[in-house]
Amino acid sequence: MTNRSANYEYVVARVRHRRASLFAEEDYRKLLGMGLGGIARFMEESPYKAEINDLGARYSGVQLIEYALNRNLARQFDDLLRFSEGELYELVARYLRKFDAWNLKTVLRGRFSDAEDEEIEENFIDAGEFEPEFLDRLIAAPDIEAIVEIIEETTFGDAVVEAYPDYEETGLLTPLENAIDRAYYEGLLEGPIPDEGPMALYAEFLKTEIDFRNVRNVLRIVRSGAEIDPREYFIEGGRLFDSEEIAQLATDQDQLIAHLRESRYSKHLGPAIDSLDAEANLTQFERALDEALLSFADRLSHVYPLSVCPVLAYILAKEREVDNIRAIAHGKETGLDRSTIENELVML
Repeated sequence: MTNRSANYEYVVARVRHRRASLFAEEDYRKLLGMGLGGIARFMEESPYKAEINDLGARYSGVQLIEYALNRNLARQFDDLLRFSEGELYELVARYLRKFDAWNLKTVLRGRFSDAEDEEIEENFIDAGEFEPEFLDRLIAAPDIEAIVEIIEETTFGDAVVEAYPDYEETGLLTPLENAIDRAYYEGLLEGPIPDEGPMALYAEFLKTEIDFRNVRNVLRIVRSGAEIDPREYFIEGGRLFDSEEIAQLATDQDQLIAHLRESRYSKHLGPAIDSLDAEANLTQFERALDEALLSFADRLSHVYPLSVCPVLAYILAKEREVDNIRAIAHGKETGLDRSTIENELVML
């Protein structure tokens, strides 16, 4: 941590102002009734104006919306780092490494699918710690092996290098992507954490996010029917499972659901767990996980209003806004009906 004092009061005030300008349910209802052109025009009259105007001459339709969302997200979170000082900067920067993870997975997927360099670059979200020059080197890498060699220079390096033989054996990106996610989440909880106060709540939030990620992963494995060892996807740091428990529960969905019902999260996920009983698809349950995590972050914000918690809550809320707009745009692009798209939205 740096020796500069953390400026919680200033940053929390800026974050509250921005939180108030996020899209409301009424805005999503309007977007659901629009075509792609209408959605872009609506965004032009919102905090996305600069990005829509910058990109409007080169792109249109869902591509324009997608790239504008990515750029806006990067700008908003760059501002958070610019505002923050001392301990607060360190905590926010560590959390925003999720976008370093995003960018690594983006370039791997792009090179794997032979995407154009420009397409890969426009899908970057430049909100993490990687410098533009580093991202340029990733794009210039000719193949997956060369990308992995560059990643080796970063905090993700050891995990990705370890997973590379599995990629070579299977021909799938999954081992590399999973290694990136694990390195990110397990890095969040490095270092001593006090038992009480705002830092303890920060750790509480991170452990909850890791628990929800593990639940999401194991359910996907169970539903896929694939012969995958769930321990390979397990992320250390949560409290809901250990790696041996998750391996056992992945073989029996009823037992897994019972475990969730008896957990600390049963009160917040009850109706969603009921939907799992009814063999519904996972979309509703995963949306419930997102809503529960956002609600949890908001509660922490009220307990410690001058801490990192309101900043994390804003980051989550902003991500959900972008995810919602993206879901509406892609739903329109692929011709989904309104109710199907609505089921994918996480309301704030």
